[in-house]
Amino acid sequence: MALRGHDESEDSDNRGNFLELLEFHARGREIIQRVVLENAPRNLQLISPDIQKDIVRALAMEITKEILKDLGDGFFAILVDEARDVSIKEQMAVVIRYVDGGGYVVERFLGISHVKDTRALTLKNEVESLLIKHGLSLSRLRGQGYDGASNMSGQLNGLKTLILDENSSAYYVHCFAHQLQLTLVAVAKNHGDISLFFGAVSSLITLVGGSCKRLEFVRNAQLNKVARALSYGELETGRGLNQETSLKRPCDTRWGSHFGTLVNLEFMYSAVIAALDDVQRDGNGEAKGEAIRMLNQLDTFDFAFMLKLMIHVLAITNELSLALQRKDQDIVNAVHLVSVAKYRLQQMRDSRWDSLLASVVSFCVQEGIEVPDMNGQYVPPGRSRRRGQQVSNLHYFQVEVFYTVIDMQLQELNIRFNEANSQLLSCMACLSPYKSFAAFDLEKVIHLASFYPKEFSSRDINFLRLQMDSFIGEVQRDERFKDLKGVDELAIKMVETFKHNQYPLVYLLIKLTLILPVATASVERSFSAMTYIKNKFRNRISDD
Repeated sequence: MALRGHDESEDSDNRGNFLELLEFHARGREIIQRVVLENAPRNLQLISPDIQKDIVRALAMEITKEILKDLGDGFFAILVDEARDVSIKEQMAVVIRYVDGGGYVVERFLGISHVKDTRALTLKNEVESLLIKHGLSLSRLRGQGYDGASNMSGQLNGLKTLILDENSSAYYVHCFAHQLQLTLVAVAKNHGDISLFFGAVSSLITLVGGSCKRLEFVRNAQLNKVARALSYGELETGRGLNQETSLKRPCDTRWGSHFGTLVNLEFMYSAVIAALDDVQRDGNGEAKGEAIRMLNQLDTFDFAFMLKLMIHVLAITNELSLALQRKDQDIVNAVHLVSVAKYRLQQMRDSRWDSLLASVVSFCVQEGIEVPDMNGQYVPPGRSRRRGQQVSNLHYFQVEVFYTVIDMQLQELNIRFNEANSQLLSCMACLSPYKSFAAFDLEKVIHLASFYPKEFSSRDINFLRLQMDSFIGEVQRDERFKDLKGVDELAIKMVETFKHNQYPLVYLLIKLTLILPVATASVERSFSAMTYIKNKFRNRISDD
């Protein structure tokens, strides 16, 4: 919330949040009224712009002090990203990730800095100066999380490499959520028919959403449809059900928004078609031509099939995306979630064709779309015959679209998420308490400790071997550890049962595993907050 007001003079109708709230707080409270604003002793009102900035700065220092107190002298990871603010200045945000005294994984916003350019060396200097400002050292850094931009993750001169040169234990993880976005983008761009489908959806939203009149027409048509379905008992009534929906423009960097858009489009399909019919009848010029083109595309089995298929695929990846963006997500569970998503996609490929085709046919019958004979020759919409080899409708939709899209998605997931095959994460997976430590492998755990030579000397590794043997033997017989699913839950339970003091080397290894970052969602949330504070009405706010 911005404190300052545009006009803070006494006769102003709105003096700004700080002064208005101060006046409101004093109103009707005589003990406060006697000492604030015009009644302040010796005119010490403490309401000048500089004082207001000092109050904000003091609050920031107190909050940061609490964060650093919570961290103590523990190890931490950094998550870094940069973005432009409303005044076209490049800002870099830094979030630290650590395990607190209770064993919980915590991600805290540390600060935001203006950078003159986005070269890796500039970013590294800014990160280092921000850490030094708060009394933190790069030597305590045990993880780095960025997106895949070359200035961040470059092998030769990227930010991760510059930091690794100084601290070889600050392992880098490419943001899992960002990698997931790249897999979806690759499928959308490299499969011709899917690319055309998303192009059609984008054009549709531009046409319908570009006019208040058309949007209102869609809302009314959808309202009538829902009312009719309720009267026939086809929909349930209740709080939170059948709320108003709309077609939102999806964001290219947030593919979860595409899932929401496609779900809404399926739900509002008949209302959208009615709106396009209205534009076709009463529109003029370019809009009329665009409506005719969109009707020819939407009113086809091809469009309905692509719509249903991508809703099913994006439903799986959207769940994964939301899970990866949790602040307390750990790297071991993240790798497991990716493998579950791949399994679900493979399962869909192997056994869900018939159910998908049935749902598409049912949708087409409901919406009055012609269903082709699956054994007949496939003819692309808008063309009289297919160039090259002739194929049946069944072959085209099942092999060239259904199988190919899922295979491309699986291939991209395997290529992008190559961290899952790395030695480091393979060893970390052995710490998972799932099914009474079924994945436990002592030699891999010892190998994991060797990745952190500053924390585990050869003597410590010998002690770790003994501690690990005793620890596993004890917790496998302890009912309190029986139903744990993730390494994060294991750390919390160890603190609750004081086993972190009994097995300090085991707990240290678990903390180092949890510190490794998964996604940079926390950094991006800080940029969202920045747009509230520094907006188009307050675009001259200085960096400090």
